[in-house]
Amino acid sequence: MNDLCADIGYRSINHFGEELCGDHIDVINDDRNSSIIVLADGLGSGVKASILSTLTSKILSTLIAAGLSIEECVSTVAATLPVCSLRGVAYSTFTILHIINNKFANIIQYDNPHVVILRDGKNYDYPKEEININDKKIYKSSIALQKDDLFVAMSDGCIHAGIGTAYNFGWKRSNIIDFIETIECAGYTSKTLATILVDKCNELYDRKPGDDATACVVRIRKRNPMNILFGPPSNSDDCNKMMALFFSKEGKHIICGGTTSSIAAKYLGKEVITSLKFESAEIPPIAEIDGVDLVTEGVITINKVLEYAKDFISENKQYETWEFGRDGASLISKLLFEEATDINFYVGKAINPSHQNPELPINFNIKMNLVKELSECLIKMGKQIKVSYF
Repeated sequence: MNDLCADIGYRSINHFGEELCGDHIDVINDDRNSSIIVLADGLGSGVKASILSTLTSKILSTLIAAGLSIEECVSTVAATLPVCSLRGVAYSTFTILHIINNKFANIIQYDNPHVVILRDGKNYDYPKEEININDKKIYKSSIALQKDDLFVAMSDGCIHAGIGTAYNFGWKRSNIIDFIETIECAGYTSKTLATILVDKCNELYDRKPGDDATACVVRIRKRNPMNILFGPPSNSDDCNKMMALFFSKEGKHIICGGTTSSIAAKYLGKEVITSLKFESAEIPPIAEIDGVDLVTEGVITINKVLEYAKDFISENKQYETWEFGRDGASLISKLLFEEATDINFYVGKAINPSHQNPELPINFNIKMNLVKELSECLIKMGKQIKVSYF
């Protein structure tokens, strides 16, 4: 097993006037550091297209995860799903990315725009083998992965963006490559890159998309551990044990909470340097402890991080807020969403007397739920999460 991992993110916009998206992405991760990503584009738009693309992506991802060959998978889909009675054309086009042990990538493409790969920040013209399955022209590729390889799969709604408005013939694949090469060096997450790309498509459509448009971005990156300490232990005798475990872990260290930061400072023999500078009216100021990467307030800050996390895994509309923010919640969000791949939570179960005031909207259960919900969101982002309670 190597120290690489796949950061996967995707975003879609619907055909103007439609409530359902005719594109669908299905992702299956297993315990062998392997991932199967299927992007399916259903015929037309609306309900029928949504059903066809969802079935296609679900069937393909499930069969590939079960170890079936691409020939068997495509034959099964062809036999299972209908062909348009009016046009006699395919039920759904698809792109399959199979990341194997974070060492190799198999790419299977049928009638979608070809996957874009950036290697060392530039377009990589990877080999493609053409095969014919059930009278369908399929392209297969197998690629040895390198750190920072970037894959961009898309539906044809992306290359059709701007037809008749910004561009006579749409936003060509070459234009999209130039755009991705320009922004990928900024260090955005895959989800944010996909969001920026689809937002650009929406802009070219003049905010009235003439087709469903979907982008899925996969970045091969080095694993990066992160540690977050939240709350003092229920038994004060466990303070040194909790701190020793927390500070012994590789990676950056984040401390949340006033009491918690005081305990950590005492353990390190350092001072907590507080600040009265409010970067945001909603979030308390951050502090500093020599030897700690970030020190913030507790419940209010983590609650804001959770809000950003929920938005991140859905429409990602607030990414500019936390991406450019300097308050504690924004800084934690950047560390957890963008930098971290493996996150260790050290959660103290002590009850804060100041939180027991019935006039305050904070109590012990809310604190525990914050950790639970945030962990669930981070898992959906593809992070490896471990939570230890004290």
